[in-house]
Amino acid sequence: MDTTGENDAVTTAPEPSTTTPETTAAAGTTVTNRRQPFPRGFLDTISQGWAERPESVPPRREAAAWAKRRRDAVSAAFPGDRLVLPAGALRQRSNDTDYPFRAHSAFAHLTGWGADAEPDAVLVFDPREGGHDVTLYFRERAGRETAEFYADPSIGEFWIGPRPALGGVAADLDLATDHLSAFAPADGDRVLDDDADLTRFVSELRLVKDDWEIGQLQLAVDVTARGFDDIVADLARIIAHPRGERVVEGVFHARARSDGNAEGYDTIAASGPHACYLHWTRNDGSVVPGDLILIDAGVEVDSLYTADITRTLPVSGRFTDIQRRVYETVREAADAAFAAARPGVRFRAVHEAAMAVIAQRTAEWGLLPVTAEEALDADRGGQHRRYMVHGTSHHLGLDVHDCAQARRDMYYDGLLEPGMVFTIEPGLYFQVDDLTVPEEYRGIGVRIEDDILMTTDGPVNLSAGIPRTADDVEAWIARHAR
Repeated sequence: MDTTGENDAVTTAPEPSTTTPETTAAAGTTVTNRRQPFPRGFLDTISQGWAERPESVPPRREAAAWAKRRRDAVSAAFPGDRLVLPAGALRQRSNDTDYPFRAHSAFAHLTGWGADAEPDAVLVFDPREGGHDVTLYFRERAGRETAEFYADPSIGEFWIGPRPALGGVAADLDLATDHLSAFAPADGDRVLDDDADLTRFVSELRLVKDDWEIGQLQLAVDVTARGFDDIVADLARIIAHPRGERVVEGVFHARARSDGNAEGYDTIAASGPHACYLHWTRNDGSVVPGDLILIDAGVEVDSLYTADITRTLPVSGRFTDIQRRVYETVREAADAAFAAARPGVRFRAVHEAAMAVIAQRTAEWGLLPVTAEEALDADRGGQHRRYMVHGTSHHLGLDVHDCAQARRDMYYDGLLEPGMVFTIEPGLYFQVDDLTVPEEYRGIGVRIEDDILMTTDGPVNLSAGIPRTADDVEAWIARHAR
């Protein structure tokens, strides 16, 4: 936002892309209804009196070597083709306010540039004999003698702070760099998101994570665990506020920003009947003792890798009998899914294992008009899905739903491999007006979600340190209540 008054005629910048300082001063008129021209004295002196800016050469970041291996795989898959992978541009939020920039996930994967990536940057693979020459083009810092330095609030360094230099980024990422103005699109370019084969390949390239990525995902999970602990520690204030769900969101946001980059997705803080709405992100309700609160949240760290965790807490600190029954059934389903996950098993088998438990228990409780076996019939069944309409698992990485452009036979029908990271997140949701369930179930929503790494020896729960049994959740809350 502007840090000056709307009628300030000395320091308010002109509209950057349409007017130069010289023409603005000469015209003596505003470009918009709030931005005023620079006086001649400002224009004559703004480029003077600045210290030299030494160009530092940072050490190569750890991600660079891993990104190079990924680029080599892309190059081998598309011999002779010119590949263009844009980072993306700033997107307008309102008037002259933009959303925070986040680079395209494939761009981040192939460069190692995370939260510090520059808008409008482009990674280009130029074909040559035996491979490609790869160049990262971006908008280098502007000289202080240029209008861009002080007159452009979107990219000017007077407004947003220092921008990186070509040499520094080249050393940091171990990549050839050039100014964005040197990049020119050409006929025949294969452009990410426009070219289906390229988009699919770079998505499938992320299905199996390397050791560096696994470390980043564990870091994201660890920071997320601290965020959940912050929420439990602040339950008294959350309960006291009329919009306690929003306080939950704010507490988690503080941890995500202090120890990471941001949240990997909009936090779901769903208390009471709101927990039955799968993507409840309004987060404007109260948090009432006696209810459950479902919190689905994940920290995105500076590398842009994100966690995705859900825990369901009894607001009063203790589950009622019916809440505990539902909760432990969901945990039973999660444990069954975990037990089914093994190298060489089809990914969809994880979901099938969880749904078998959901069908069995809801049938036992008399909620289904058919037997569990009939409900599980692929063609005529599905009655139990009324209470768990979503899938049990998705891949996780740079995107919270990672590898989404992969082919079905590589994803849902694909085989689990060591290095894959995915969620296990069964749930049960009995909406407050659902007449197919007894009244004591209505308004109860439970989901337990963990982040799972497949290894050669089987699955490892990266988020196992966050309490997940009913007894452990109650003890967790009690520790903070003392």
